[in-house]
Amino acid sequence: MTIPSADLELQQLLREVRHIRVQSSRLIQGALSGGYRSVFRGSGIEFEEVREYAEGDDPRSVDWNVTARMGRPFVKRFVDERQLNLAFLLDLSASMECGFGAWSPRQMAARVCACLMLAAVQYDDRVAFLGYDQEVRRFESPQKGLSHVLRIVRDFLSLPASEGASDPAPALRLAAQALPAQSTVFLVSDFLGSGWQPTLQECAKRHEVIAVRLLAPELRKMPSGLWSMRNAVGQGRRLIDGDDPVVRAQYEERVERWDFETRQMLQQAGVAVLDVPIPQTADPDAVARPILRFFQRRQGRGRS
Repeated sequence: MTIPSADLELQQLLREVRHIRVQSSRLIQGALSGGYRSVFRGSGIEFEEVREYAEGDDPRSVDWNVTARMGRPFVKRFVDERQLNLAFLLDLSASMECGFGAWSPRQMAARVCACLMLAAVQYDDRVAFLGYDQEVRRFESPQKGLSHVLRIVRDFLSLPASEGASDPAPALRLAAQALPAQSTVFLVSDFLGSGWQPTLQECAKRHEVIAVRLLAPELRKMPSGLWSMRNAVGQGRRLIDGDDPVVRAQYEERVERWDFETRQMLQQAGVAVLDVPIPQTADPDAVARPILRFFQRRQGRGRS
């Protein structure tokens, strides 16, 4: 019996995620688990106990009075009164299938989001999924459990790509209407489109929205030599001479302008940004690094 390619890719992806969560250093393991709980803590919490500090605990939870009495660090432990709901809104446009990286933007998105989803499973939180192009193509309501998460990860890899520019507005409207209030919404895209900032702002009023920007290598440094580039809306290709200094200067200026305008739009909408650079060689640790940086930044600033 032949195993479908999406299932084979899912098996490979899960092996990589296990490498990140189990085989990597204790520091990374602690940050992926403890960082998740401290960054994505439910809005209603209550005190449960004081216990000895363990690697991965949030330093802000240290109980200094008990620590001073005992001569070693202790932390206050809290439990959520309300469960956390995470929703992943995935861009299905054709541009998410391209790039010069070891993985396409969509494949990289599946790896990063799988880590976050599996952390949600560990803490018994609920996960939702919306796949969109110009409209919502797939909606999975918030549910718990490993089988539910694995089904979503498989959808990340197997849903067909769509030609033309994506429009997240319908997915953002559905997320605002259908998800429990104060959910954490990950908008997962290369953000090559525009014109939907008002809908993003409206969604951010009801939920915490985090933009997961998939950054292909060519968005960080222009490739050398002759190569073809798909139009941003997926209609046709053009040949690029990466060795032409004029072309290179124009390309880099356009990329810088796109980066500035995208960041400005997200900031004005009140949305946090998780930048995910795609490596040029397959490296599971490159999946963990942007998550760790994001967690550390959020822990350092509270939740701002």
